[in-house]
Amino acid sequence: MKKMMTRFGALAASALIAFGSCLAVNAEEGYTYNYDYWGDVQYSPDTYKVVGVYTSVELGLDTLMNNPTGLFIHGDMVYICDTGNNRILEIRRTDTEKFELVRIIDSFKGNVEVNTFASPTDVSVTDDGYLFVADQNNHRILKLDMDLNYIMEFDKPTDATYNQDLSFLPSKIVTDTAGRVYCVATSVNSGLIKYEEDGVFSGFVGATPVTYDFVDFIWKKLSTKEQRAQLESFVPTEYDNIYVDHEGFIYACTTHVAEQDLDTGAADPIRRLNMMGSDILVRNGEWEIIGDLYWGDGGGYKGPSLITDITAFDNDVFVGLDKVRGRLFAYDDQGRMVCAFGGNGNQDGYFRRPEALDHMGHDLFVLDSLDCSMTVFTPTEFGNDIFQAIEQFQNGEYTASGESWQRVLELNGNYDLGYIGIGRSLLRQKRYREAMDYFRLKWDDDNYSKAFKQYRKEWVEEHIVVIFLVVFAVLCIPLAIGKIRNIKAEIDRADIFRDFSA
Repeated sequence: MKKMMTRFGALAASALIAFGSCLAVNAEEGYTYNYDYWGDVQYSPDTYKVVGVYTSVELGLDTLMNNPTGLFIHGDMVYICDTGNNRILEIRRTDTEKFELVRIIDSFKGNVEVNTFASPTDVSVTDDGYLFVADQNNHRILKLDMDLNYIMEFDKPTDATYNQDLSFLPSKIVTDTAGRVYCVATSVNSGLIKYEEDGVFSGFVGATPVTYDFVDFIWKKLSTKEQRAQLESFVPTEYDNIYVDHEGFIYACTTHVAEQDLDTGAADPIRRLNMMGSDILVRNGEWEIIGDLYWGDGGGYKGPSLITDITAFDNDVFVGLDKVRGRLFAYDDQGRMVCAFGGNGNQDGYFRRPEALDHMGHDLFVLDSLDCSMTVFTPTEFGNDIFQAIEQFQNGEYTASGESWQRVLELNGNYDLGYIGIGRSLLRQKRYREAMDYFRLKWDDDNYSKAFKQYRKEWVEEHIVVIFLVVFAVLCIPLAIGKIRNIKAEIDRADIFRDFSA
């Protein structure tokens, strides 16, 4: 990390957050918060508010949901994998607060031996009208059309790179615009399983870097063969969930992280993968993208945030879901935290076992597998101003973006991202001196350096004549004075010599 945090110094803040999440305090007492440059917790106005919590009754189901684990949104349609009931729920959002059940998908048509689901864990719908289902206990990924006709299936890879001793248990899937399928499978730690459009396995993508403890490494070297077999292998960790953004990049998250690796910045629980599987996530924030910075153990919840699902807006703000404390963490395209909110509890806006996350516009949908419910959040005025400022900046409307950030600061004067946002807007407007002031306020060294470099260049261009005259004076006047003194000395010597000759 940029600045190493001490657990003792963070004890008070840690206790406050843990207490807040366990007792479900209201917004005024700290439902939404952020971290400043120093790592201190800064509570803020709510960025999101709850639209509603929708259980089986509100969704019009005769049979109650049982352990729902998968959630996917396409347009105004919401798809829920009701895993315990071996079915998929297709739901339409008819209004901000209203949903209607369109159909229950528990079977499909086609010439296939098994035309029902066995513990479906995820679903994906493409723009060209195909439905993909991770049919976990049937060991397959199904491709259906929207009339539920069987098209094809993606089975266990027979390639030598796939451990044939493992059962094929697909848990999460996404598809890209080219029809390729990416899959997270249980116990597979070589990265994402990639299939081409025709169902051919084409390898693994985005394996996480191997990390290990040096002491364990030495111990392995000194151990016997039998002892080494009992030790954990130094292999890449497996992903928990994936999401394809509007540009076709894959966001992937993992809960298989160690506390010491998070402390040192060696672990990346959230990654953004390009087509080559390389992590291109921008990390320009003061703090690592790991969720909570402090890991108090109040109320029985301890350890770091474990990001179990992720989604990303079209403005490149991405949101991670923490299954430990039931919180949502939003970050902008530079890796700076936009907000954090949520918690564990029984009130609206809190969760018992948050399992899946997706979005519709800027609205967030969270599926709770234990409560068997779906919570819908919508941005508040404060949240809308933030998103508007971000999107205006991305669209090149720098003046308007600065004005939107100013409205954000009127609602929360402690919001660091607002000052940095105004500074970036001024920087793009070539108002470098003013931008430097805003960056200095929030200790944004990188952007301050950029603004200072441009301000220095601009100042030099404006004062080039004065600079030239000063340099000329500094260099030439002493030379002229010395020359005059030399001439005067020669004249004096000539006069003395003439007098002596006379």
